[in-house]
Order: sequence, then structure tokens, then C-alpha cells
Amino acid sequence: MNNKVPDEVVKEIFPKKVRKQQASETVYAELKKMILSGKLKKGQRLTEETLALRFNVSRQPIRRAFTQLKTDGLIKWERKAGASVV
Repeated sequence: MNNKVPDEVVKEIFPKKVRKQQASETVYAELKKMILSGKLKKGQRLTEETLALRFNVSRQPIRRAFTQLKTDGLIKWERKAGASVV
């Protein structure tokens, strides 16, 4: 007996594969928007665990977003000390 789900059914249920990069890009864009709009205030701490739960992703996309936000000068972030809005 063949228990394989037909490819057509899989494509219908999951029309597009989610790329890992896509998750970090989404998190980055949302956090940037929140910082620039003032929803996240200067000096406010950002925790990987809390944000991962909020965005329903693992902590890795959060770390990638933090790296980009740090490059943009929007946060200060050190792996052991944590991140905060600049």
C-alpha cells in the first residue's frame, strides 16, 4: 500500500515553500517599522525569546534581524548582553 500524499495535494495545501531568509526578512521589516514609528521606545530591551514567540519563529530569524538592525544603527546588540533600541 502506497501511503505517499500526491504532489498535487501537497501543492494545494502548501502552495509555496517558506524560505528561512523570508522569515528573518519579515521580522526585520516589522521590527524596523516598530522602531521608526515609535512603538518600540529608545532604550527598550528586545529579547530573542519574547520576539520569537510574538512572530511565531525560532530565535535564529530574530538574530538575523538583530544583525541587520544593528548594522542600520537602530539597535545596539551584543550576544551576551542582549539588544536594546538606540
